[in-house]
Amino acid sequence: MIRFAQAGKTYRSLVRRREITALAGLDLEIARGEVVGIAGPNGAGKSTLISLLLGFLAPSEGSVTLEGLAPRRYVERHGVGYLTELVNLPGQWRVQDALHRLAILAGVPAAARRGRVADTMARLGIEEHATKKIKQLSKGNLQRVGLGQALLGEFDLVVLDEPTHGLDPVWTARFRDIVVELRRPDRAILIASHNLDELEMLADRVAILDHGRLQRVVGHATEASDASVSWRLVLEGDDDIGAAMPGAVPIAGRPGSWRVLAPRAAMSRQLAALLQSGAVLVECVPEQGRLASAFREAVRQ
Repeated sequence: MIRFAQAGKTYRSLVRRREITALAGLDLEIARGEVVGIAGPNGAGKSTLISLLLGFLAPSEGSVTLEGLAPRRYVERHGVGYLTELVNLPGQWRVQDALHRLAILAGVPAAARRGRVADTMARLGIEEHATKKIKQLSKGNLQRVGLGQALLGEFDLVVLDEPTHGLDPVWTARFRDIVVELRRPDRAILIASHNLDELEMLADRVAILDHGRLQRVVGHATEASDASVSWRLVLEGDDDIGAAMPGAVPIAGRPGSWRVLAPRAAMSRQLAALLQSGAVLVECVPEQGRLASAFREAVRQ
């Protein structure tokens, strides 16, 4: 559905009159039915990628197409569900009226508009704030209104930029359910987020950007299998396990606890040997998620 072909964007600095590359040589395809995450440090190129995707910017090199169309032409013909990173609506608008106006812009038919707005407010738990002015909302409630405007239309492409920003833990968990509900075979969903744990749970693939370039695409099962992961290993007793597991470092103040840096396959082999030697396993967990490990390695490289 979406194709970035060697896409790049270069800006010219107004102060020093020099060129600054925000994105370079991006090759990425996103199919219908996928949920794809975009991750990267600040300044990695995430916002530029989204701006190119939605046609706010034109690429300086390469191309970006949606269903074979230029982004703006696709958006004008089909629309896109879009949550911007910073929700900014007129402060005097009341929540219900704001969503009604946004439903008009989303192309919701007049006969269905009232019901769609009511369903969206119920879905996001903001019915009690229906008559409040936008400026009276907390950051979390404003974020839910912004998410609501992205969900009002029935679009085949949904782009969510930092969707859990400002949400409390209850609504962060509820957001996961909403993404599951949004999934369908003919829809593509793109989520840009700094929350790697969230992306690991929600996305089929995560594209990691750094310094304007695509460093790695991590999928659910295979892409990070050779990446080293920091494991916390807890065994009964306090025997030295260095022979079965070279490189294991004891964790100070925690008898029987060790830290091991190894890829998943190597860790599995070493752990099997350790158990065969008679060790009793209490716990073996990665100290950070698989995506976080891949992210750190990609950005460090």
